Amino acid sequence: MIKMNQTEPRTLAGFMELLPNEQILFEQMKQTIENTYQKFGFLPLDTPIIELSEVLLAKAGGETEKQIYRFNKGETDLSLRFDLTVPLSKYVAKNYGNLSFPFRRYQVGKVYRGERTQKGRFREFYQCDIDVIGDGELDIINDAELPSIIYTIFKELGFDNFTICINNRKILNGLFESLGQKENSVEILRVIDKIDKIGKEAVIEELTKLKVEKTEIETIMNFIAIDGTSDEKIEKLENLGIENEVYAKGVEELKQVVKNIRLFGVPDNNFKVDLTIARGLDYYTGTVYETFLNDYREVGSVCSGGRYENLAEYYTDKKLPGVGISIGLTRLFYKLNELNLIKAEQKSVSQVLIIPMLEDLEQPIKLATELRKLGVNTEVYLNDKKLKAKFKYADKLKIPYVVVIGENEIATNMANIKNMETGEEKKVKLEASEICKNV
Repeated sequence: MIKMNQTEPRTLAGFMELLPNEQILFEQMKQTIENTYQKFGFLPLDTPIIELSEVLLAKAGGETEKQIYRFNKGETDLSLRFDLTVPLSKYVAKNYGNLSFPFRRYQVGKVYRGERTQKGRFREFYQCDIDVIGDGELDIINDAELPSIIYTIFKELGFDNFTICINNRKILNGLFESLGQKENSVEILRVIDKIDKIGKEAVIEELTKLKVEKTEIETIMNFIAIDGTSDEKIEKLENLGIENEVYAKGVEELKQVVKNIRLFGVPDNNFKVDLTIARGLDYYTGTVYETFLNDYREVGSVCSGGRYENLAEYYTDKKLPGVGISIGLTRLFYKLNELNLIKAEQKSVSQVLIIPMLEDLEQPIKLATELRKLGVNTEVYLNDKKLKAKFKYADKLKIPYVVVIGENEIATNMANIKNMETGEEKKVKLEASEICKNV
């Protein structure tokens, strides 16, 4: 029962808080992603969570602007960032003269969207982004490198059965142009992008509402139904007889990307050409990606992105094409946890717990310091409790090893290391180097 002068401790809807064991696992996943980005030579970047509204909202509109957390501090109009791409655009435009191109950056950080809360969707969540930005131009081979990074990350996270789906927006735009539906292309793409969620009949219904002719709808549906291997799909695209320059360029780019994805070592069973992948955001202009866990499609895309023509057009006249991907880590963690695909079993980050059984703590603290210097995460139990309570603490947190130090251990310069999982005890010299060898 809450007393009158107390406030009920509660967290806002749409904001995730984890127990320590879950947070340890979350941090491990985040670290795995960051380490992989660094392995591929991406530079770390950290932009402010709060930006000037006029800067952050230069491109925003519609639903995006409605979801912005916006407020005034004095006379300054401020907003919380809603993604990591717009801050990147500002950053590259602002620091253009100090950057080396292609500029390869990664950023892992929280973003904020005031959307309607529902299960698995959050108002505050981590995004893990990488982008490669070119100065004037960016070779198509960069589009093939990103799937190899996605592949490496999900293998490192312990997944084998996943598929990176690839398409090219130029193919779709060229198709619509050849059908006389260029003006409707963005809306048509948005509808096609929903086919997995709403189904074929609903897509046809929505296309009809857009006043797309029946024969044109038939052509579009036949187009996205092209099947076969990635190579067979590309061959069928080449043989469709569509006379359109944009379409032909898209098919050629897709062909090059597929060829080079293999060069980067991604197995064919982990990627495929999927002509239904459109990416609803209208700034993607070429290659687009969506990644799915094959046994758990209900999780949705776990990593998406694509090629865009001009990153910073709202901040500079310089043409800065790029390609990037994003992992929504908070949502991914929530979904995987919900499906019991990940287990938050680690309850402590300590490898060794030193239990002092004497008043003078100089020796236990000195030993802990030496162990830490050797890279062993070490905790000293500093509270005055009975030995049984101290061991219970180690057991509850599943700390792997315990070293008890009392007067006898100091006198003999020997101590027992207890393996808390097996119960096995080993007597070693009371020296950090010897203990380190046995944990």
